[in-house]
Amino acid sequence: MNNKVAIQGILGSFHHQVALEYFGKEVVVDECLSFDALVDSLINKESDIAVMAIENSIAGSIIPNYALINNHDLHIIGEHYINVHHNLLVLDGQTIDDIKEVYSHPMALLQCKAFFRQYPHIKLIEDADTAEAARRIHQGQLKGVGAIASKAAASIFELKMLAEEIQTIENNSTRFVIVKTKNSVIPKEEINKASIMFELGTKRGSLATVLNVMSDCKLNLTKIQSLPKIETPWRYSFYVDVTFETYEDFEKAKALLNIMASHFKVHGEYKNAKK
Repeated sequence: MNNKVAIQGILGSFHHQVALEYFGKEVVVDECLSFDALVDSLINKESDIAVMAIENSIAGSIIPNYALINNHDLHIIGEHYINVHHNLLVLDGQTIDDIKEVYSHPMALLQCKAFFRQYPHIKLIEDADTAEAARRIHQGQLKGVGAIASKAAASIFELKMLAEEIQTIENNSTRFVIVKTKNSVIPKEEINKASIMFELGTKRGSLATVLNVMSDCKLNLTKIQSLPKIETPWRYSFYVDVTFETYEDFEKAKALLNIMASHFKVHGEYKNAKK
């Protein structure tokens, strides 16, 4: 794997962990501090492929990322799941009583809320990235400040893990998608999952009819997310993930949805990482 991979965050972030697991230890990454910057990296050809978090088992969908994929015509060519383990990182020698502020990505803060209820003196502050908060503590040798980040970040930035595994729910899994500006060529016999988007008219029962068609075509719906159409108030786009046994079943469903939906788009056809 010689291509550069855009990640949201820096070395030691969970996106970096996914890049290492999916592409191998020799992966070269382009560090982006926002998902918008990640998409820009792809479009401007600063990177060839990108890793993007799309949903979490505790916090739910990362809704803006659905719109980014759709609006920039990105293609999902794969997916990867990781179990997220959050840790409270501080400079060596600090105790929990010393810590007045903790920085991390909003999603990480949300996933660790219960832990910090024990420590009302600590102020939780949103940051661009988990590992970036850890790096800043290391670079500035900041006392009284903590970061929620991975064990890898603790090692990279020489910080002490004051508390380990502080996420509220032990089974905390995040799904990431692998995206490109062009579709990947995967043999049809290996494709068993797809991400699609469609829009429907206001006719009563239209969504139920579409879902019935998917069922009749032997598609298993694993995710449905609606997003409002900004330019058309009270109209919605539906983002759906489906799995299937044979590509022929999905092809049949695509042909029907193309007719039934006012707008239909395939965001990606790829291998189901959970199978």
